[in-house]
Order: sequence, then C-alpha cells, then structure tokens
Amino acid sequence: MKQGVLQRYREYLPVNDSTPILSLGEGDTPLVRSRAIEGITGCGELYFKLEGCNPTGSFKDRGMVVAVAKAMEAECKSIVCASTGNTSASAAAYGAYCGMSTTVLVPKGNVARGKLTQAIAYGARVALIDGSFDSALKLVRVLSERLPLVVVNSVNPNRIQGQKTAAFEIVDDLGGAPDEVYVPVGNAGNITAYWLGFTEAHAMGWASSRPKMMGIQAEGAAPIVKGEPVDNPETIASAIRVGSPASWKGALRARDESGGNIGMVSDDDIIEAYHLMAKREGVFCEPASAASVAGLIKRARQGESFEGKRMVCIITGTGLKDPDIAEQTNTPFIEEFPAELESVERALAFV
Repeated sequence: MKQGVLQRYREYLPVNDSTPILSLGEGDTPLVRSRAIEGITGCGELYFKLEGCNPTGSFKDRGMVVAVAKAMEAECKSIVCASTGNTSASAAAYGAYCGMSTTVLVPKGNVARGKLTQAIAYGARVALIDGSFDSALKLVRVLSERLPLVVVNSVNPNRIQGQKTAAFEIVDDLGGAPDEVYVPVGNAGNITAYWLGFTEAHAMGWASSRPKMMGIQAEGAAPIVKGEPVDNPETIASAIRVGSPASWKGALRARDESGGNIGMVSDDDIIEAYHLMAKREGVFCEPASAASVAGLIKRARQGESFEGKRMVCIITGTGLKDPDIAEQTNTPFIEEFPAELESVERALAFV
C-alpha cells in the first residue's frame, strides 16, 4: 500500500501523536526524463516532476493533507480557502474525506471548468466573488478571524511544510539536488516550499548542494518581476493569475539565497510549451505548469548554456484541469467517415 506524505515524512513534518495520519494517496509522484525538450534547450539532463499525478491532479494535495490533519488535531470542523481552482479542488477532496465542511471563494469567471467541477463534486460550498483572487483571499482571512474556520491557503504554514516533500522526493530520485529547478509562481507558496525542502535536505546531508530556484510568472501577472502588485492580473494560465502573492517574501528568499531568478514569460510562450509538452513529451499539463518549461526555453533562446547541467521543471497540475484550453488552442483532426475501410484509409492518407 502506498504511503502518503504524512506517513512517509512524519519525522520531518509538524505532526505529533495527536495528529491523524491520513492520506488520499498524495506524494511519490514520477520524475520523468525529457525526450525532446532536453535537446531543444541543450540541457545535460532535464526531468519533469509530474505533480498532476496527485489525487486531485495538482501539487496542492501535498500541503493540503498536512493542513487538514492539523485542523483535525485542533478539532476544527470547517476549512475555507480562496482559490483560482486547484486549492479549491484539493481542499474540497480532503474536507470530504475527513468529514469537514469546506467553503471556497473563487474569482468569478477566472477559474478553469475542470477545477470548479471538482470542488462542486466533492460537496464544497462555492462562492463566486466579483473580484480577483487577491480580493477573495482577503475575505477568507477576515472570515477566519470572525468564525471558527481554518484557512488552508498557502498562508497556512502547514501547507508549505507538506509541499516541501516534493523536494525530498527529487533528491531521493536523483541521488542529490539538481542544478536548477523551474517553478511556476502565482501565490508563490510552491517556490517557497521547494526551497525549504532543498535547504532541509542539504542540512540533513541528503544532498551535497542546493539548486538555483528559477521562478516563472506570466507577463500579465508578474508582480514579483515588476516589483509591485498587479491590480488586474491577466493570463491564460489561470492557476498563476495572482496580482499580490501571499508568499512574496518567501519567493524572494528562495531566489536570493539560491542565486536563482524570478522571470516572466508571455502567454504565447506558455502555449508553445504547453503544446510541446503534450505533442513531444506525452505530458498533458495545465497552462500554468507549462510556464516552468517556457521559462527554461526562453533562457535557452537568450543564449544561456545548460550543457552538463541537471535541470528539473515542476509540472504542477494535469491538463485535465483546464480542457477548454486544449480545445481552443489546437486544430484537431476529427471528421466523420462511413464505416468502410477504403474510405477511412483514403481520408487518413494511409493509401
């Protein structure tokens, strides 16, 4: 039976004898070597950490299981979050599993269909907010001060603790730390968590070095790159459509302490990487995940050499989260033919 994050890493997480050890099968996600983009970018080795293989299809499950377990330990009956989609799906799933009431506030019109469907299916109470993710998060924080609710966004430190375990897995799979790690940056909790994990792994002697952390934002939602909040963030990558990241300071710390960088890519860059991942690597990821790959490709095109370097791109969520993007950005070959062998062969240019 697969061990979940709490059981596998309990020694390195803020759990005690009163913390319930629960799991939906999160963690232990594949680290897959690139077959095409490695050559395109000139990397010595390039790997993709497929976090879409978590139970609800994104990296959020790693932190959510810890946050919900700690809420149960505190005998809290209700959890709440603001979300661009993935957090709501994860919170709703773990809330349902643990018999807790889950409330999610999401920006109206700014959440991918697949993600909102998940939250509804798991039985969460969904409130559409006529405003941005940042507005929703502010409301959630105020609600938690007035009502007996635990916030399970990445402002909850238990989320960061759970998400750091992905760095542990990378070190374990590679036998050490990579040279650079590319992470999509929205609310910035994930880059903060990865840096914490790599730092702890180094301190414990699991790795002899720490990687450069390379955060990637979308141009229309790049407050960290631009040095100021973005009032109306816009990008096709809904999961990183955040104008004022809650973990801004954590992202800067990861960048500065690792000697890395936080850059930005255009929506066109993201969609190009999105298609490359699907059509050349066999990995169907959501647009926000493709931002990490787009960031690597952009640096390679600017002339940076990755020869002999071992690189990892974090693929934060599955493409099934946002199926509309696949339909909107592809020209599919789907036509209707008679059920006759000869006509199908001719139509498909087999003869």
